[in-house]
Amino acid sequence: MNRNDTRTYDVVIVGGGIAGLGTALVLGRARRSVVVIDAGTPRNAPADAAYGFPTRDGTPPEHLVALAREDLGPYGVDFLDDRAERAVDTARGWSIGTAGGRTVEGRQLVIASGLRDILPDIPGAREAWGRGLLQCPYCHGWEVRDQALGVLGSAPTSIHQAILLRQWSDDVTFFPHTLGALSEDDRHRLRRRGVRIAEGRVEAFLPGRADDGAPRPLLGVRLQDGAAVPCVAVFCEPGADAGTPLLAGLGCEMRDDGCVSTDDIGRTSVERVWAVGNATDPAAQLVPAAGDAYRIAVAVNAILVEEDCEVCLEAEEAVSEGV
Repeated sequence: MNRNDTRTYDVVIVGGGIAGLGTALVLGRARRSVVVIDAGTPRNAPADAAYGFPTRDGTPPEHLVALAREDLGPYGVDFLDDRAERAVDTARGWSIGTAGGRTVEGRQLVIASGLRDILPDIPGAREAWGRGLLQCPYCHGWEVRDQALGVLGSAPTSIHQAILLRQWSDDVTFFPHTLGALSEDDRHRLRRRGVRIAEGRVEAFLPGRADDGAPRPLLGVRLQDGAAVPCVAVFCEPGADAGTPLLAGLGCEMRDDGCVSTDDIGRTSVERVWAVGNATDPAAQLVPAAGDAYRIAVAVNAILVEEDCEVCLEAEEAVSEGV
């Protein structure tokens, strides 16, 4: 696509992860003209592999995206490797401007740009994220099974996460960290499940090396009193922020958890704007994101069909009136 060209599509999709590419696949197969704008910063980029996706379990995230892009080849979907930054309302849709100075127009706009994880403000968190500092036991618990694991008290759901993690290891430590004093009921639940409690705030995540000298994402956790607790992995619930300059410009309603608010079929508070995937749900894994993408693509196409019918009706009326 040339920089000075402005092409008009049925649908502009912002975000080239599984949610965006899944939406593009269904719409492309419905013979809609589609462009995917992707900045190339997927949420799961720090992870070595993606798990739980049937037929692709353990596939590196970048390879999974490459395969999904290949699937779109027969359907004429265009790609624009750029960052969408501006949106202008047109008479029949949206004009989207990118950081690279390009412009595309679409009758409908789908936001599939994911979110940014807000990690705990602890030294070593960013370096360990996706490898030694993890979020989802279902995604990564198997790879660290039967080893020393920890759970950081970063959210009200952290205690449940610690209780859940015992399914993967009998060596689990809960770090209350910023949750403050635990109730007697919570302490009883953790101890009954066999989870140790390490009092005090976490001061740092400690990187280390395996016995063979190879780099290992995490050696353990250092507490504020200087004590070190061995852990090969620590699970936590990060905060979420799906906000982008594009969403701010569109004026889409956002939820308290930092994600885009939508109705049951994926429509945002702004006309002709939809959202899917982690942009709307921080807990959405690959499989549900792909399912939601299919559902939203069908809904978007249904709206386009209605618009096409209206255009035909207007044309017939104009002919009958001799215009």
